[in-house]
Amino acid sequence: MEYCIFKTALVVYCISTAVFAVSMLAKRVALAKLAAAALGFAVLLHTVFILWHWAVSGISPVVNIYEALSFVAWAVSGSYLVFQAKTKTSVLGAFVSPPVLLLMIAASAGIAGPGEIDSSLETYWVTVHVIFTLTGTAFFALACCAALMYLVQDRLIRKRKVSDFIRLLPSLGDLDKINHVSVVWGFLLLTVGIVSGSFWARTAWGEHLLWDAKQVATLAAWVLCALLLHQRLAIGWKGKRAAYLSIGAFIILLFSFVGVNMFFPTVHRF
Repeated sequence: MEYCIFKTALVVYCISTAVFAVSMLAKRVALAKLAAAALGFAVLLHTVFILWHWAVSGISPVVNIYEALSFVAWAVSGSYLVFQAKTKTSVLGAFVSPPVLLLMIAASAGIAGPGEIDSSLETYWVTVHVIFTLTGTAFFALACCAALMYLVQDRLIRKRKVSDFIRLLPSLGDLDKINHVSVVWGFLLLTVGIVSGSFWARTAWGEHLLWDAKQVATLAAWVLCALLLHQRLAIGWKGKRAAYLSIGAFIILLFSFVGVNMFFPTVHRF
């Protein structure tokens, strides 16, 4: 039953993405609002699946790469909907929904029952570490989307290529605000994820810091984010500088999430 809910959510994500695409082609904000509503329904179904899956397994709802992909898709969509409700930036969903759909399709390839669970994962620290780290990554993904929209719109305005497409987009000020708030939340959540992960490492391997490739990459993203926040508060960095740095932080996190396991030995499953 729970996987029927997941598949239904995947279908609704697909519908939402298609309607967002049509809204951009037709330049209709009303369609973007309809797509955002569909995305909200998909997130609701997805939430039911995650909670059900958590109840069945009895431990962290994320214990493999497929569940991690599913969780990140849920977190990105949920964080976007929060911003959409507060800022009425429905069109941002046209940039958010395609990668979310790709994550869901990738997750559907391997999501299955809980099966046999490694005893090292049956700890409170694992649940905290995974959920906070992935949710933080989701906020950085949203920051990256807002940053890309900012850079595209800024470039078009500077070249005086103002069109109906630009009028659909949120203002540069709104995009910069979304980027900043997303980075702040991503930084806070990632901090909790790193600290809880160090406690888990101490329990599982006897050391807080293993200098594992994934740990190093995540710490690098955290330092870059800390630099961005410091410079923004200290000397007012915003706009293009903030956009480029937030994109850089997300690229590092993305490499940590999907690239490290391909190229480096690591104690992390995902």
